[in-house]
Amino acid sequence: MSVVEMTVNGKAVSADVEDRTLLVEYLREHLKLTGTHVGCDTSQCGACLVLVDGVAVKSCTMLAARAAGTRVTTIEGLASGTTLHPMQQAFHENHGLQCGFCTPGMIMSGIDMVQRLGTDLSEETIRHELEGNICRCTGYQNIVKSIAAGAAAMAGSR
Repeated sequence: MSVVEMTVNGKAVSADVEDRTLLVEYLREHLKLTGTHVGCDTSQCGACLVLVDGVAVKSCTMLAARAAGTRVTTIEGLASGTTLHPMQQAFHENHGLQCGFCTPGMIMSGIDMVQRLGTDLSEETIRHELEGNICRCTGYQNIVKSIAAGAAAMAGSR
């Protein structure tokens, strides 16, 4: 057992966890932040995507102990009160979800794209960048549209 301390969604947190505890388990089971989903257990679906020190990470591949001392942002940490993050708002307005299971990972991936590549994202770039995220319900069209709209909204909010 180890004490793991980090900042999650702007709040300092600490918990005693087994050394083999994955970050996704720490978030869901210890912190009760269930917006980060476990979809495949093999890091292929992207449902568990979070930002660790601003970088997209599949939390099912990272030990919680490895995240000690970092800043972790989950889907729950994006909104400011009742005001959605521009990427969340874009998914809402452009119907970028169907069942919603993959949506948190898609939104976090969209934010990561903007942070790495800027706000002028082509459809081709968005589709290429989404290769690590799987949606089983949609044809991705509204997800791509949502990320493009979210990127444009993020450009306006800078």
